[in-house]
Amino acid sequence: MLSKVLALRHHQGFLKYFKNTSWMMGEQFLRIIAGLCVGIWVARYLGPEKFGIFSYALAFTAIFAGIAKLGLDGILVRELVNHPEKRDVYLGTSFWLKIVGSLIVMGGMAVIVPFTSNDPNTNLFIFIIATGLVFQSFEVVEFYFQSQVMAKIISICKITQLAVSSCVKIYLVLTQADLIWFVCVTTFDAVGLAVSYFITYWVKKNLAFFRKFDFSITKKLLRSSWPLIISNLVIMIYMRVDQIMIKEMLGEYDVGIYSAAVRLSEAWYFFPTLITASLFPAILNAKKINKSLYYSRLQNLYTFMVLVSLAVAIPVTFLNDIIVSVLYGPRFSGSGDILMIHIWAGLIVGLGIARGKWILAENLQVYTFIFLSAGLVTNIVANYFWIPIYGIEGAAYATVLAQAMGTLIFPLFIKKTRVSFYMMIRSLLLLDVFDFIRKSL
Repeated sequence: MLSKVLALRHHQGFLKYFKNTSWMMGEQFLRIIAGLCVGIWVARYLGPEKFGIFSYALAFTAIFAGIAKLGLDGILVRELVNHPEKRDVYLGTSFWLKIVGSLIVMGGMAVIVPFTSNDPNTNLFIFIIATGLVFQSFEVVEFYFQSQVMAKIISICKITQLAVSSCVKIYLVLTQADLIWFVCVTTFDAVGLAVSYFITYWVKKNLAFFRKFDFSITKKLLRSSWPLIISNLVIMIYMRVDQIMIKEMLGEYDVGIYSAAVRLSEAWYFFPTLITASLFPAILNAKKINKSLYYSRLQNLYTFMVLVSLAVAIPVTFLNDIIVSVLYGPRFSGSGDILMIHIWAGLIVGLGIARGKWILAENLQVYTFIFLSAGLVTNIVANYFWIPIYGIEGAAYATVLAQAMGTLIFPLFIKKTRVSFYMMIRSLLLLDVFDFIRKSL
């Protein structure tokens, strides 16, 4: 075993992906630390009600942010891997598509928001946060470096933005600033990250892609992404509809208690996202070489996701009250029970993120919409009946049920995706865990 480990020092492929993943993990680890040290401090300062208003505004805007991305993220990485010679035209076309998409989304929000039951201040917060959607367009630079397995560059940009943002939030807490300033920081973060991406790409390459736009590539990208556009909308609704329904049915205070638990529960979601994003190029390359190797790597990824999820969920289940009490204080004491339930949604989320890459590689995006729609309907119906009966705990149960239905159950009923059901069940039953450990060693 020792000889195998030492041999990895000279394995160029391993070193390349290990360094890439390490930078991404380092950046996300710092983000978690900032969330625990600064984000929770902000929540304690604001209190459940103001934190509930802030969380509601973020949740409402996040639903529309999914549309503004146009489902291009994973597809752009795939095309850059497969067609590196067309880098600038793919980046430029995607950039301007995202600009147009964000402007259309903001126009749609301007029409919809006045018909909500929100007070004027809440609507103002929503539009301040929504301003940052335009700057999401610079994410195309991130996906270029991602396709080149060069996470170090992007991680440095994100760490810089995180450090500045954290310092600003600390200053706002120390000066006892009003809620609106914390809302403005959200937009400031998007602007700052966009500027860092702009400068980084300008230094490393050039800015030729800003002058590129190809209608034939536009058609190709949108033909592949339209199911993901709808899917991104659906997934953001059913990831955040619980907070919106809690606000309408119970009030801002309960949104604050629930959101505090959800933030802790979702804090580790970066890990499955990071691992799948980093290994996506390797999985695509394995498909070109050998189909058996391709599915073997995918099965190993599923098994790894389950093991990591269990390692997180089991301790949190027994320590939830202590975790909430230490981090948020007595005003958020009700968040402990929510955390104990909601943390188990992560077991399914990890599998869903990995399965999403397989669907993208197989060009089966249309089924993503079907599965997410099933999860959305399940979530809304369960929230409608369970929130009045069980309160915010009902919303947590609804989230776990919706994730299970959309990720595990419904793929069983479609022939082309049935194989993913069997692979995920094998992972959940830990049938391949010993083989996974043996291969790892």
